Formats: sequence, C-alpha cells, structure tokens
Amino acid sequence: MTSAAPIASPCRKLCQLHPIERVCHGCFRTIDEISKWTKFSDAERAKIVADLPARRAAHAEKEARLRAAREAASGGNGFG
Repeated sequence: MTSAAPIASPCRKLCQLHPIERVCHGCFRTIDEISKWTKFSDAERAKIVADLPARRAAHAEKEARLRAAREAASGGNGFG
C-alpha cells in the first residue's frame, strides 16, 4: 500500500504578519493555521492550501483599492 506524501507547508519564507488581520502576507495563512499546521490532517491542510489563491487575490484587490485612493487623495502625482 502506498500513501501520498503529506501536504507540505505553503510557507514561502517571506513571513510578514499583519498585526491586525493576523495573517501572514507571505503565505496568507492565519497565525492559528501556521501554529497548528503540523497538527492538521491532510484534508484540513488541503482545504487551507485550496483557499490561499482566493486570499491572495482578495489581498491584491484591497491593496489596489488603497493605492488608488492614496493616488486620488494626492491628486494623482504619486506624492501625498
């Protein structure tokens, strides 16, 4: 019987924890997910990994909105 290899951590070694959101902006896992990773089943890990692209996209959209708002507030000159 062969068993599949366990799902590896999605850590990208770019750890930057947001102090309010409590999410790593390197891998987009929550602090709880990071700290409990080794305790999760493969099914739990797979669900987290499957959710990461949507989290990354939501973060990129939020950053784009914030950047646009800053540019609009500064008159679009990049200063402000």
